[in-house]
Amino acid sequence: MTAMYQSTSPSPRPALNAGRLWAGGAATAVVAALIAIVGVLVGRGLFHVDVLAPKGAGVWGDASTGWYALGAALLSLVATGVMHLLLLFTPRPMLFFGWVMTLATVVAMLAPFVTDQDLGSRLFTAGLNFILGVAIGSLVAGSAHTAVRPAPRPYR
Repeated sequence: MTAMYQSTSPSPRPALNAGRLWAGGAATAVVAALIAIVGVLVGRGLFHVDVLAPKGAGVWGDASTGWYALGAALLSLVATGVMHLLLLFTPRPMLFFGWVMTLATVVAMLAPFVTDQDLGSRLFTAGLNFILGVAIGSLVAGSAHTAVRPAPRPYR
């Protein structure tokens, strides 16, 4: 009869291709910036709602459109950084990332409701923030899936 034992050595962690993760994060930043720009153009041009600027600013608005797009891009890079840290240090990184992104998206959706803009503007901006949160979360998570290689299994 052979004795069964359980190894006390830590199980090998999956290999992370950080370059692939960050390339996906950079691509996500471009997509998020474009979503923000399209969203502002649709909101102002088609629905005539104030998205980040008063009606007198026109369809392109003032610098707030550019800042909104830049903010979306930077938040994509922050999300990539969070994912990178979670992949390195947490036991179930995708689960934690899902929670972080869900809560961050809820905060972004609630933010317009602390302003004194009209209800249509607040609803449209909350919807745009929802789309941005879903896009950033899903694209960064997808990049992470492709950047992680399973840990090698020990031979028995």
